[in-house]
Amino acid sequence: MSFLNKIGYSLYKSVGNDYDEMLDDLLSKTDNDAAILRLVFFTAVDNNNDYKNKLSILERKVSEYFNSRKPVVTLVAQNPLDADLILEVHSYTPSEDDKVEYKSYNGYTYVLVTGEYGKSLYAGGLQSDIDADILTQSKKVFGTLGDILKFEGFPIDSIVRQWNYIERITDFDSDGNQHYQMFNNARSDFYSSVEWARGYPAATGIGTFGGGVLIDFDAVMPVNNILKVVPIDNKLQVAAHAYSEKVLEKASSGLSTPKFERAKCLEYKSNKLIYISGTAAIRGEESLSEHNILSHLNVTLENIRQLTGDSELKLLRVYLKDPSFYDKVNEAMSVMPDLMVSYLLADVCRDELLIEIEGISFK
Repeated sequence: MSFLNKIGYSLYKSVGNDYDEMLDDLLSKTDNDAAILRLVFFTAVDNNNDYKNKLSILERKVSEYFNSRKPVVTLVAQNPLDADLILEVHSYTPSEDDKVEYKSYNGYTYVLVTGEYGKSLYAGGLQSDIDADILTQSKKVFGTLGDILKFEGFPIDSIVRQWNYIERITDFDSDGNQHYQMFNNARSDFYSSVEWARGYPAATGIGTFGGGVLIDFDAVMPVNNILKVVPIDNKLQVAAHAYSEKVLEKASSGLSTPKFERAKCLEYKSNKLIYISGTAAIRGEESLSEHNILSHLNVTLENIRQLTGDSELKLLRVYLKDPSFYDKVNEAMSVMPDLMVSYLLADVCRDELLIEIEGISFK
């Protein structure tokens, strides 16, 4: 079986009033023969104290459930729109020649997979003091990310996919510094030590209602060029890392562009896995001006088709700025009934954007 065919994604949803019971329900559905790499939970929170409490309960339950094979655990403070709690599972079905190791660094769990293609590293749930300012948090979280890579001998430019969750992403602090811009400045500083010859990671920068700055990432270190890592551009959009200053926001720490590719493709033998970055209704570098959710959805899906070609969509996260958009978007997406989709309430990185979609496709 090809390395890419061993990578799996599952989606589970629970409805109920009791958080503990829903966690137990979702964790019970993860039983299978695959090695669990990452568990991403999506839930509503009242405030950061509520977030900390729910994260503590989650960490305890996952530790008890998985013991020495504890996967990466991430709790995202985004309100599910079609459930009360959502679980996205990233897994790997190893062959006899593969090695799957569950490890930790300074309290953060990560998973190291070794096979004939090389090595891959899955980490996440990386946070700092969530009550500190966004720039300070961003720098500390990137520092932890870099420490894990260094500890395992992975270069910074081995990151192929990164999820960046930023509390109140479009808000400004008391000094007029936008949260997302401060994060982008910290990311650029961290990335600046390498050349990124194979392009920046695919990435999502999306808002949350708590949890401060939170990062998940996948990194790959191929051997003998068996596994190819290829950046994908969208001819309908300016690359995000090439944006002009007119679409950036103010931050005293600088004015850096978002450093990510529109998508990143892993090619192994005859198979492809495409990480689709957070994608919205942007043409060139300008947002769609029409305030109509279906127009935004259609432009966003056209942008995704430019990235995926004839590969098959497997998993999508649909981030909506307003819960009233859900019914129309869900109905429009129902033409793809076999697709796993999460619908989540979240602020998108520009105020005028109504929807953002990210995902995974295979060929």
